[in-house]
Amino acid sequence: MSYVHPEYLISVEELSAQIDDPSLRIFDTSVLLHATDQGYTSEPGRARYLEEHIPGAAFIDLSQDWSDTTSGLNNTLPGIDALAQAIGNDGIGHDHLVVLYSSSHLMWATRAWWLLRYAGHANVKVLNGNLAAWIDAGLSTHTGEERYPATAFTPSPQLGWFVNTEEMARGMREAVCTINALSPALYAGTGDFYYGRRGHIPGSRSVYFADILRSEFFLPASELTEVLDAQGMLSAPRTLIYCGGGIAATLDGFACMLLGQDNVGVYDGSMSEWAADDTLPLTLGDTP
Repeated sequence: MSYVHPEYLISVEELSAQIDDPSLRIFDTSVLLHATDQGYTSEPGRARYLEEHIPGAAFIDLSQDWSDTTSGLNNTLPGIDALAQAIGNDGIGHDHLVVLYSSSHLMWATRAWWLLRYAGHANVKVLNGNLAAWIDAGLSTHTGEERYPATAFTPSPQLGWFVNTEEMARGMREAVCTINALSPALYAGTGDFYYGRRGHIPGSRSVYFADILRSEFFLPASELTEVLDAQGMLSAPRTLIYCGGGIAATLDGFACMLLGQDNVGVYDGSMSEWAADDTLPLTLGDTP
C-alpha cells in the first residue's frame, strides 16, 4: 500500500539529487516552544539554523513573519495579504518547488506547508525524516545565513483549510469528524499542563500527533491508514483538527492529505482560543 499523495513528501535522497536545481527553495521552519502557566511561548529557531542547515536553505520565521503578532495568541494565521507578502519576502514564487523541514519538531514544517497550500502554492513538499534524516545520511550541512531574493507572490486562498470557533462549535452537532491532536493526558484533562481549562471539545476524538510518526518519518501508508481510520478521519465528509495553537493539528491534517482525505480544516485558535471562552463547553476524560 502506498500514500495517495506521495508527492507531498520528499526523501533526503531525492532532495540531495535536486539540490542544485535553481527553481528549488529549501527552508528551515524551526520554532522552539516553552511552557508557561498560560500555555506556550514561542521562540524562532534561527540560532539552531545558523549552526547547521541543509545547503542552500533559508530560514522562515513562522512565529513572527508568518503570524499575526498583534493577536493575543501565538502563531496566529495572518491576513492573506500579509501572509502573501511574507511568502514573497522569503523568496517564494509560484514557479518554485518548496521543500520544508525543521531542526526542531516536524510539525513546524507541516504548519508552513499548510500555510503555503492555504495561500495557493501547489508545489510544496515536507522532508520526510526532517533534518535528522539528512544528517544521518551523512550529507553535508552549512552554517550561517542564506537567503533567496525576494519576489512577488499572488495569493489564491483556499478558505476551507482553516476553520474558526464558530465552525468548530457547529462541528459538535454536524456529521463531521473532530480530532484533538494533543497528548492523551491533555485530551483527558489529567495532566499537569492545560490550556486555561481542562478537557477537550465535546465529541472530539484523540489522535495524538506523535502517534503518526516514527523517528520523524511518517508511518508507512498501511499503518497510518489504520491509525486514522480507527477514528473515522479518512471516511468522514469533513475532518476538523485542533490542538493547543494550530501547529500540531497540521501534522494530523497533513497525514490525512497524504492518504487522500482532502476535506480537512485546522482550527487555528485551537484550545488556546476555545478554553479562553468560558461559555464554550469542555469534556473531561478519555472518551468523546
